[in-house]
Amino acid sequence: MILVKPKTSKILWLVGFLSLLSSFSLEIAAQTTQNINVLFINEVDNEPAAKAVDVVLTYLKKNIRYGLSVQLDSIEANKSDAKVLLEAICNKYATSIEKKQTPHLILDTTKSGIASETVKSFTQALGLPTISASYGQQGDLRQWRDLDEAKQKYLLQVMPPADIIPEVIRSIVTHLNITNAAILYDDSFVMDHKYKSLLQNIQTRHVITAIAKDGTQERAEQIEKLRNLDINNFFILGTLQSIRLVLESVKPAYFERNFAWHAITQNEGEISSQGDNATIMFLKPMADSNNRDRLGLLRTTYNLNEEPLLSSAFYFDLALRSFLTIKEMLQSGAWPKDMEYLNCDDFQGGNTPARNLDLRDYFTKITESTSYGTFDLVTQSTQPFNGHSFMKFDMDISVLQIRGGSSVNSKSIGKWVSGLNSELIVKDEEQMKNLTADTVYRIFTVVQAPFIIRDETAPKGYKGYCIDLINEIAAIVHFDYTIQEVEDGKFGNMNENAEWNGIVKKLIDKQADIGLGSMSVMAEREIVIDFTVPYYDLVGITIMMQRPSSPSSLFKFLTVLETNVWLCILAAYFFTSFLMWIFDRWSPYSYQNNREKYKDDEEKREFNLKECLWFCMTSLTPQGGGEAPKNLSGRLVAATWWLFGFIIIASYTANLAAFLTVSRLDTPVESLDDLAKQYKILYAPLNGSSAMTYFERMANIEQMFYEIWKDLSLNDSLTPLQRSKLAVWDYPVSDKYTKMWQAMQEAHLPATLDEAVARVRNSTAATGFAFLGDATDIRYLQLTNCDLQVVGEEFSRKPYAIAVQQGSHLKDQFNNAILTLLNKRQLEKLKEKWWKNDEAQAKCDKPEDQSDGISIQNIGGVFIVIFVGIGMACITLVFEYWWYRYRKNPRIIDVAEANAERSNATDHPGKLADGVILGNSGEKFEKSKAALRPRFNQYPATFKPRF
Repeated sequence: MILVKPKTSKILWLVGFLSLLSSFSLEIAAQTTQNINVLFINEVDNEPAAKAVDVVLTYLKKNIRYGLSVQLDSIEANKSDAKVLLEAICNKYATSIEKKQTPHLILDTTKSGIASETVKSFTQALGLPTISASYGQQGDLRQWRDLDEAKQKYLLQVMPPADIIPEVIRSIVTHLNITNAAILYDDSFVMDHKYKSLLQNIQTRHVITAIAKDGTQERAEQIEKLRNLDINNFFILGTLQSIRLVLESVKPAYFERNFAWHAITQNEGEISSQGDNATIMFLKPMADSNNRDRLGLLRTTYNLNEEPLLSSAFYFDLALRSFLTIKEMLQSGAWPKDMEYLNCDDFQGGNTPARNLDLRDYFTKITESTSYGTFDLVTQSTQPFNGHSFMKFDMDISVLQIRGGSSVNSKSIGKWVSGLNSELIVKDEEQMKNLTADTVYRIFTVVQAPFIIRDETAPKGYKGYCIDLINEIAAIVHFDYTIQEVEDGKFGNMNENAEWNGIVKKLIDKQADIGLGSMSVMAEREIVIDFTVPYYDLVGITIMMQRPSSPSSLFKFLTVLETNVWLCILAAYFFTSFLMWIFDRWSPYSYQNNREKYKDDEEKREFNLKECLWFCMTSLTPQGGGEAPKNLSGRLVAATWWLFGFIIIASYTANLAAFLTVSRLDTPVESLDDLAKQYKILYAPLNGSSAMTYFERMANIEQMFYEIWKDLSLNDSLTPLQRSKLAVWDYPVSDKYTKMWQAMQEAHLPATLDEAVARVRNSTAATGFAFLGDATDIRYLQLTNCDLQVVGEEFSRKPYAIAVQQGSHLKDQFNNAILTLLNKRQLEKLKEKWWKNDEAQAKCDKPEDQSDGISIQNIGGVFIVIFVGIGMACITLVFEYWWYRYRKNPRIIDVAEANAERSNATDHPGKLADGVILGNSGEKFEKSKAALRPRFNQYPATFKPRF
């Protein structure tokens, strides 16, 4: 016998009562269980959906509190054969009708393509209530695109997470203002319907393509091709394995600052890669913290572990919610009791049964908890449900650094809440900006001053007008660039095989993003590349020649006559002066031989040799020679000399004027026509330049016109009247360019601008050379060189513009930037900087013009003559003063003094002292000695020494 304490007996009684109550409740629940029939159509390889539906069935069986029993018929849909799939669905559906187990719901988890369209055609035609988890928005559901109001209530679609996740790319592109993108995806994502809609209405050039599956080499080539499309922002949508394979296929150079990598996945793990020194943006989903306990229960107890967990949880929640919706409708009486079901064979195109069924209303009102994220369903009846309903979840945005083959320094910088137009929630904006790719464009150029000039001290190694221009554009468009010279130094020309060279070839081959320099806009270039609006005015071709240099000389006036002429003039001068002296000395009628006759004349000029020399010299000047000789023979000599001097002076004056004028005459070539008409000066443009192309094509056009005219003239089929209209003696079209092109080829076209300049400088009067090139280049050469000049006017004017790849987005961006700079007058400032205020501008002497006077360089010698004459006069004055001051002057003494001095001169008897003149002393002799004092006194009374 067992004794039980009173307290213990109460406990046992309570336990027994609870057990009885539990069994009673289970019996009641079993009696109220709702049975529903579901036709489950799943796509091949969609394992998360298949596993999730199985877990739902197990979950409902173990949780009888739901009071729901699901009879599930499954169909696995293939992706390629719509006929086979439709037959399988119709057979399964017909069997259910025969068994009186018509499906209450079609649960469709096909993704897209043929399988999805087949299921939707079937359900739409037969009017079967359907909840679909297909990909795409309302416009992408082609079979459900135009549903009437009744069908919109029972044909429902909820977008799966894999269809929502790609929308984060749109948010990233918008937030970071990305202008180009390559989107790579694997089989875990369906992107066919995203090609147009993903980045629609966003100015981002993008490519969406599947990840190459063949191997590392194929993936590397795929990345290389995308890079050649001027893409430096890469998005990888896929599993962790796919992301790893792509990252390991990328060259290390593509992880530099001008590239950005974004890895986006449905999985919750971490990235592993054998790469090194890579920094990427990594986005992965995060379960709602409020649902983690439920999710953990499903994973451990019900084995909901199919990857990706996000998709498995979505399909689980969607299936459970769908089943509970049918239960609620059945229990509430909202489900029609006599629903009509039409067999596939009975469908005739317009006999779809009418349904008064509001599946949408009950579906949105289910309050069952979710296991990962919450459903964001459209509840307003006026708004479309399909394509706008999805599961809302969070995706973590982190900075992931890969060093030494492993992920290090993972840092969360924000999150993204799933949605069609959801913005990024960023915690560290600075770190986010560091993950963006610096927009770096590849520029190829040709060095040509002042547009592009090499400068090792410049930031990019170059300076010039175009460098300043691209820097101004970069400040507006926000990009960086690398610049290098094209190997062949050409802007781009097409050969006979339609092959291009130079910058144009680089742009065609996608090796360059921008062609920069003094590049002319040409019709054939615009066929293969694009040009921006012109940044420089119309520029034509002009002629450059050596500036004629006339050697200047201060004594140029002496070179008017030859040396032998000067010597003959000098000999005539001395001979005439000597002859005049001889005639004056021996003629009895001269002044010196007939003084008494001419004693009353005011002029008493004795023509000694000094006077004759002076007379002949002054006779050549406007001052005149003065008094002529008295004798007739001397006057004949003077008259002959005057005539000779007049002729010499007149000839010298005329020749001096002509000599100074000839040196200032203009060059004989003043235009292209002048150049074409002469044969002395050779001329040619640069080989491969636009100027060469111009002359070559003009010659070809003339040749073509000649052939056309010749064919017309010799055409026998023409009537006599028509032939008479073509009958001319001469060919009516000029062949100027044909002759010029032939002359250019004979002159050999220079390969470089330096070679052309050297040929111009080395040209002489016998072998002249003229260079034909762009006017801007020639003007700059004239600006920086004093020995070069521009000849003639410009012709064949074309604008300069920046070249970009054909179809490049840079065209529109650069157009706006250039127009902005033009409105701000920045382009004019750049022109002034590089053409007017350039530090390389040469300081040249002003060239002589016919309208100008004679320069000091050619006539300055006469001033030197004056200064030399004045200098010689000064020296003569000093000599005269010295001679007068220091020579021994005689003095006058009396006879008595002379006797005394003679007596004292014992050493020299009979000789007076030096400087003594005999004379008489006394008052009566003072008057006679007065005339001698001024001459013989050492210091006259009126003399005032100045030294």
